[in-house]
Amino acid sequence: MKLKYVVYTLIVVVVGFLVYRRISASAGTTTNGGSRSGNQAMSVNAYVVKPGNISEKIIITGSVEANESVNIRPESSGIITGIHFQEGKEVSKGALLLKINDSELQAQLSRALTMQKLAEEKEYRQRQLLGKGGVSKQDYDAILAEVNSLKAETQLIRAQIAQTEIRAPFSGKIGLRQVSLGDYVDPSVVITSLVDDNPAKIAFSVPEQYANNIPENATINFSVKGIDKTFAGKVYARGSNIQVNTRTLELKALVPNEDRLLIPGSFAEVELVLAQTEDALLVPTEAVIPVMNGKLVYVSRNGRAEEVRVETGIRNDSMVHITSGLKTGDTVITTGIMTLTPGTTVEFKSIR
Repeated sequence: MKLKYVVYTLIVVVVGFLVYRRISASAGTTTNGGSRSGNQAMSVNAYVVKPGNISEKIIITGSVEANESVNIRPESSGIITGIHFQEGKEVSKGALLLKINDSELQAQLSRALTMQKLAEEKEYRQRQLLGKGGVSKQDYDAILAEVNSLKAETQLIRAQIAQTEIRAPFSGKIGLRQVSLGDYVDPSVVITSLVDDNPAKIAFSVPEQYANNIPENATINFSVKGIDKTFAGKVYARGSNIQVNTRTLELKALVPNEDRLLIPGSFAEVELVLAQTEDALLVPTEAVIPVMNGKLVYVSRNGRAEEVRVETGIRNDSMVHITSGLKTGDTVITTGIMTLTPGTTVEFKSIR
């Protein structure tokens, strides 16, 4: 019986010794940083803090509009006797586009001019006689009124004749023709269209939360489908109120269009710059860790990770403006940051 107790005692001692060795070995591997041995460093990527420019932007959709656009309609009714434009061509302001038959009006003008001339000759004679007392003032005033009436009639007929000539209200490009020679037209008929697309306008809307953050003369960059080019413009007008149905504010920007690449009606993807900072200290967005009551980054100092609280400003898809906490030349760790702890030894795979 005593031998059995001795054997049991020896077994307990051996097991206890093995457990102690196991615990001691585990403790040795967790020293210095809590997860790695003092001789093993964590491989990370890093970024050297330096100043640069950064912008806060939003991406919205818009459309290209003409600077001026109008449907050309006649002011009077009649038969078309002349078409003086080519479809799709440039015309200058005041250029004759279309002529409507004015033969009846020309006859009326000729008659009115003849009547006016006779009345003016009579008025001249009456004026001479009035000076000599040969006619009364009342008789002279009557013939003078007749002259003025005939002049007014002549002006009216000239104005009606002018309405038979349709002229370009501004310089631009003529659209497709909707009528032919000999057609009878009236003011409801669209003859063609006229578009001035240089400069072009970009119409777009921004969500209401940005309505008070849009600076004066804000800049935009945009692209349109089918053109491998980025265009730039400046906001020149904004709506007077938030659209209730969409909760957006309407804006318009002017864009030079000398090469006529921008066609009114085209879809545009617009990038609106809300704010811009120059010489800002920038770090990659993935380096910033949100924590309770703020944000932090890990920097490498003397080969070890160190936790630094920071404050941030403008950010974009790739970079963040650090307003306090860092200085130019600091080396910020950008990978493995979720497993880092203060004091961890680090080595760099790459630094940029």
